[in-house]
Amino acid sequence: MAAAILGDVTKFTVGWLYPDLMNIYGDRGNILTLVQRARWRGFDARVLELGKGSQQGIEDVDVFFFGGGQDREQALVYDDLLELKSEPLTRALAQGAAMLAVCGGYQLLGHYYQTAQGERFPGLGLLDLHTEAGSRRCIGNVVVDISGLAADLEPKTLVGFENHSGRTFLGEQLKPLGRVIAGSGNNGEDGTEGVAEGTIFGTYLHGSLLPKNPQLADHVMATALQRRRHSHRLDPLDDALELDAHRRVRDRELTARR
Repeated sequence: MAAAILGDVTKFTVGWLYPDLMNIYGDRGNILTLVQRARWRGFDARVLELGKGSQQGIEDVDVFFFGGGQDREQALVYDDLLELKSEPLTRALAQGAAMLAVCGGYQLLGHYYQTAQGERFPGLGLLDLHTEAGSRRCIGNVVVDISGLAADLEPKTLVGFENHSGRTFLGEQLKPLGRVIAGSGNNGEDGTEGVAEGTIFGTYLHGSLLPKNPQLADHVMATALQRRRHSHRLDPLDDALELDAHRRVRDRELTARR
C-alpha cells in the first residue's frame, strides 16, 4: 500500500482557506476527494480549516485548497490574506507544500485583480499573472487538454464548469494547466486554462473539479508528498465510476460542439 511505500509518513493534511467565504459552485467536493483518496491509501488524513485570523498548524499542511468567491467575498478575505496568511503560505509553499486554487482563489495568487469598477486589489504575488474583469461572464462546461502537464496522466483531459467574469493572463514564463478544447478558460482569447507552476495549480474549473478528474487529484497529492523525500508514487485506486463520469461529460460536450 502507499502508506508502506512512504515509510512511517502516514499523515496527510489538507488546509482549507476561508471555507465559510470562498466556497461556491460545489468546491467542497475537492476537499472531500483529496481526503478520501488519501484515506483509501492508508493515510491519516484530516482537514485544517484556515479561516480569518491567526492560525496554527499551517506548517503541517500538505495541500492548500483556495476556493472560489464573488467580488464581495474576495474583498472580505483580502486584508486577512495579505496580513496574516501571505507569509506562512509563502513559506509553506517554498518548503514543498502544494496548492490547488479555483476561480477567486486562483485570481488572488497573482499580481492583482481589477474589478469591473476599476478597483485594483494587489494579490499575493506568488505567480506572474494578473486578472481583470471582463464585460461578460464565461459560463458553461469546459474540456481541457492536459497532455503537456505530465506524461503519465490518464485521461489527458480535464472536465469542469466555469462561471467567471475575470480574465486571467499568464506571464510569458508560466505554464498553463492545459489548453482549452471547449469553453473559455483563462480569458477566452489565448486558449489557455489555469496554471501549473511548481507545486501551485490554479484553475477556473468548478463543479467540483477533482471528483471527475481523479488523475489530477493524485497528481496534486503526489506533488505535495515529494517534500517528505519519500516516493511520491501512489497506489492506483479503482476509479471506474469517476472515469465513466469524466468520459460522459467530455464526450457529451465535444459531441455538442461538432
